[in-house]
Amino acid sequence: MTREEIKTILPHRDAMLLLDELYREDDTAHGVKYINGDEWFLQGHFPDSPIVPGVILCEILAQSACVLLTEGVGEGKIPMYTGLDKVRFKSPVLPGDKFETKCRITRARPPFYFAEGQGFVGDRLCVRAEFSFAVTERKA
Repeated sequence: MTREEIKTILPHRDAMLLLDELYREDDTAHGVKYINGDEWFLQGHFPDSPIVPGVILCEILAQSACVLLTEGVGEGKIPMYTGLDKVRFKSPVLPGDKFETKCRITRARPPFYFAEGQGFVGDRLCVRAEFSFAVTERKA
C-alpha cells in the first residue's frame, strides 16, 4: 500500500502518518518508514546526533498493525491504542535508515485486539513490543 492507500485504513494525516509503505502477508503486517533526517521528531532529539525517539518507533509499530484490523474497523470506527507492554529498544534508528516492521495480532476479543511487533534496520533488531487496541466509534 502507498501512503494514500494507508489513509483509507488509518485516521492519521500529514506529519503523524508515519508509514511510507505497508503490506500484509498472511497474518503479518509489514511497514516501511524511510528516515530522511528532516522529520519533525528529530528536531532537538538530539542536536548533532539525531536518533528516532522510542515512542515514535512504537507508534510506527502500532500503525503497521492496523492493516490487520481492517475486518474489525468499518465506517465510523477507529482503532485506538490501549496498551504497550514489554517494550525493548535494542539499537538506534538514525537518519538515512530504512525502518521496517513486522507485526501480528496475537489475540482478538472484539473490540479489543492484542499484537506483537518488531522493528528492524536491515537484519538489526531495533525495537520489539507487545501492544493492544480497541476499535471504537469515531468521534466527529
